[in-house]
Amino acid sequence: MKRIFTPENVKKIADCLRVTEEVKLSDHYRLILDNPSEKRHISIDLYPVVELGEKIKGPMVVLYTPESHLQLHNCSGFVLSEELGEVTFVAEAGEKISGIVVERETACSLYANVDRQLISSDFTNLGIEAVLSGVALSLAESVLDGDVEESEN
Repeated sequence: MKRIFTPENVKKIADCLRVTEEVKLSDHYRLILDNPSEKRHISIDLYPVVELGEKIKGPMVVLYTPESHLQLHNCSGFVLSEELGEVTFVAEAGEKISGIVVERETACSLYANVDRQLISSDFTNLGIEAVLSGVALSLAESVLDGDVEESEN
């Protein structure tokens, strides 16, 4: 199992997002983002290893906002984008990928069960509805190839 949420990687994620608080709990890390001017708040829990079934263990990302609770099981990796001010967490299940994008400005997006081939597609041939997920998850292509645990764009 790849070690995704090492102390060094959590620090990189926290720095990229410019979190307001970083807490090491007994079995996971908690990163807090606050945007008082827009009255937004996100809590990100990064579990290095958690029970995900009877015989399955893996990394997990959990996001809490005032309006939602999102989970990404078996996180395969993440991509930092200082330029965009965001971190993309991705997970693979066969030819399907899912991802959560967390923005420095305290916003998040979820893309689930996306065909892997979509991220390598010619986006001009896609319907407008599919372009956003393809573009968002295409940043994580190097992580999905299994070459690196995390990548910086």
